[in-house]
Parts: sequence; structure tokens; C-alpha cells
Amino acid sequence: MLTQRTSPTPADRPALRGFPHVFLLLLLAVATLPGCMSTQVRHGEDATGKPVVVRGSVVLVEPDIELYAVGAGGMNEPRKAWTESARRNFPEAARQKLETAGFTLKPDFFLPKDVGPEDKLRQLYLLNQAVSISILNYGREGALRNKHGRFDWTLGPGVQALHEATGADYALFTYVRDSYTSGGRAAMRVIGFLLLGGDIGGGVQMGLASLVDLRTGQVVWHNLLLDQTGDLRDPQGAQETAGDLLKGIQR
Repeated sequence: MLTQRTSPTPADRPALRGFPHVFLLLLLAVATLPGCMSTQVRHGEDATGKPVVVRGSVVLVEPDIELYAVGAGGMNEPRKAWTESARRNFPEAARQKLETAGFTLKPDFFLPKDVGPEDKLRQLYLLNQAVSISILNYGREGALRNKHGRFDWTLGPGVQALHEATGADYALFTYVRDSYTSGGRAAMRVIGFLLLGGDIGGGVQMGLASLVDLRTGQVVWHNLLLDQTGDLRDPQGAQETAGDLLKGIQR
């Protein structure tokens, strides 16, 4: 059965576990990061090439969030307590940003804990990630356009299931992987500077967000966030991340 509730994700709830190569694609994108923070905002376009006007209510779909510590050897080590904090902090910050932008919000939507891979809503989560992967793959400047010369991506008619479950006109999907430099890694970075003359890298925040029309399936807004300083472990940091990840989303 499809459910919706306004309370935060339970602390012991596992990650949604979508496509693992979403994370790998974002890691590759980090290699070309020009500065501390970068976004790549795209807007859906109508038949005339103008940005689609967003009218109606929005549901915040359960965010897919994981936080890690970067060990001395560069491996990402999951941190449960950090992840639990982020899963509480980010949805609250995102709701505040959406309300400030003038959106009418429906209660947040969460998949049941025991949902299987055959569930339509579970499949919709994965489909959204697949579409985001396509947007990243073809995300070079000037490439995100169809044969009609427009930014035009869709999740198809399957979004009707989420529309019926929530009563919302649009769904906001978010995916965040956030890592932080451990003491051992910080020491290795210093050694790298001294011996190699360069930075071997540390923590980084990577996120994807998309606003999908639940009546048509159209992706009306999409953003890629890459940040070397973001922090979801406290409410203030979550506010900053939500502001960056939801950049350009408007009615």
C-alpha cells in the first residue's frame, strides 16, 4: 500500500539504494569542478522554447541521502549518525525553501520500509535516477536538447501512481552523497602537498534534484550540485545545501 506521512525518515531506515553508478558519475564530475561550489540548473521548455511555468502543489519525495567519512586511504566509510542527522535536517530545510518560493506543499511521501523491487513507486524512484543519469551523460553545454531544440525529458505515464498517492501536481526528487575528511585523510593531504606538490582530495558534497510534473511526467527543472564545503550534519548547513541544490526552482 502507498503511504505518506509528515514525520522524518526513521533513524534506522536504510538507504533507498538506487543505481550505484549515479555516485560514480558524480565523482567523475568532481574531477572537473572549477571551484568550491558548482551547480548546473536546467529548466523544462514548452513548444516555444520558453521555461515551463510551474503551477500547482509539490510533494517532497523521500530524499536518498548517505554521508561518509573519507579515510586516510581515500575510501568512503559510511557514518550512520551523520546520515540520520542529514535525513532529518535536509527535508525540513527543503520544505522551507519551497514555501519561501511560493509553492503549496503536500505531506512528504515515503515508501513503505518493506517495499520490494516490483513496486511501482520503487520503480519510479529508479526511473527518475535513470533519467538523471541520461541528463548527466548528455549534459555538456548545448547537448541537453531534443530534435525540436528543447530541454525535454520525461518519466512517462507511470508518475500517475505517485500523483494518485499524494494528490500533488509535482514531485521533488533529491539524491545526495556527502563526505567529510577524517583526521587521517587531512594528514595525508598535508603530506601530499609537501611531497607531491598537489592536493590528493578530501570530502565533497554531490547532489541531484529534479522537479517532475505528475500529470505528464515531464522533468520541469533539474539541478546538479557539486560542493567542496557543504555540510548536512547540522540545520544551518542543511539550509545552505538546500538553497544550492534547489537553485533556480520557481513558480
